[in-house]
Amino acid sequence: MLDHLHARVRSALLDAAVDPMANAAGARSIIDECIGELDPADVSPETRRTLLAAFTGYGVLQPLFDDPSVEEIWINEPGRVFIARGGRSELTTIVLSEGEIRELVERMLRASGRRLDLSNPFVDAMLADGSRLHVVIPDITRAHWSVNIRRFVVRAAHIDALVGLGTVTSHAAGFLEAAVVSGLNIIVAGGTQAGKTTMLNALLGCVPSHERIISCEEVFEIRTAHPDWVPMQTRDASLEGTGEVSLRRLVREALRMRPTRLIVGEVRQAEALDLLVAMNSGMPSMATLHANSAREAITKLCTLPLLAGQNIPGDFVVPTVAGSVDLVVHVATLASGQRVVREISALSGRVEQGVIELAEIFGDRGSGLERRGGFPPHPERFERAGFDIAQLLYDTDTRMRVA
Repeated sequence: MLDHLHARVRSALLDAAVDPMANAAGARSIIDECIGELDPADVSPETRRTLLAAFTGYGVLQPLFDDPSVEEIWINEPGRVFIARGGRSELTTIVLSEGEIRELVERMLRASGRRLDLSNPFVDAMLADGSRLHVVIPDITRAHWSVNIRRFVVRAAHIDALVGLGTVTSHAAGFLEAAVVSGLNIIVAGGTQAGKTTMLNALLGCVPSHERIISCEEVFEIRTAHPDWVPMQTRDASLEGTGEVSLRRLVREALRMRPTRLIVGEVRQAEALDLLVAMNSGMPSMATLHANSAREAITKLCTLPLLAGQNIPGDFVVPTVAGSVDLVVHVATLASGQRVVREISALSGRVEQGVIELAEIFGDRGSGLERRGGFPPHPERFERAGFDIAQLLYDTDTRMRVA
């Protein structure tokens, strides 16, 4: 019965020239018409849900998309579909065929404008619900299509939301809010799935409403309700090899768009140089970076600009990083799956024998995030924004805000 109904719906959709992913309402209407042709006793509510998932959703994966606790979905091979929930991975009972996986991926990519073929065996795209899709095909993988769907379960519109989740203490959150309002340059560092983008989104919620934010990413992940915000993402080359827009290009173009805040979603390569140049020119900026500690983040940030070309000397990059970056916020995932801030460190601007001085302002040494001995740079910026540095660093109860 289900196979017959599935074929009938597919034929009706083709006859009506309705794309179910682009016109879900039209597809639902056709599905209901096809069901109405049958005896109601033969069609259960579950049958209708299955058809809706097959044509307007993501088939057998749709229940995972509907589950708000599922953070990530990945397919290693047709019989091995995993999910992450609460920071821990689980093997599901879902079994797909090779053809079903390909059909699902094609459906997911249809609205993205991105392609996947032997000449371009990787794809990174955003789904309609904001999830991030990454696919790799053979012969880059051994035998099967590898599919990763990263969902954004935590929607932190402000740093206070992360306090409620236990990610950061109220004391440290108050300091970070003041640092954002005061215009400090901030790098959010951490491993994969440590919550870097969530933290960046939360920090963006602290940006004063009169400022103009321009964000640059490979794939749209940043979310903010800020009233003056222009998001941009990279673009792959066409089949003819033209039209590519790199992250470096986006950063350079962003500076021509009258921003008061520059945001780079993920610094991986030579765009680190363009970010540093922007920071060094007085443009308040924030970015995320893969690193396992604040120190490693700074070391990496001193290396990535060298990818821009042989004419970029190391003795230029190190002092530029020291003088441009103000804070590093390191986030990590605990064994329990809990995402937390492990360290907030400041760069004083000083360099000793090629090593940038780093001062820990807040740190977690096994008993939670606590105040350490470090101080942030540019106290005058805090003062101009109306903050008392001593109160921010030592008063654990007071939260100062600037409208």
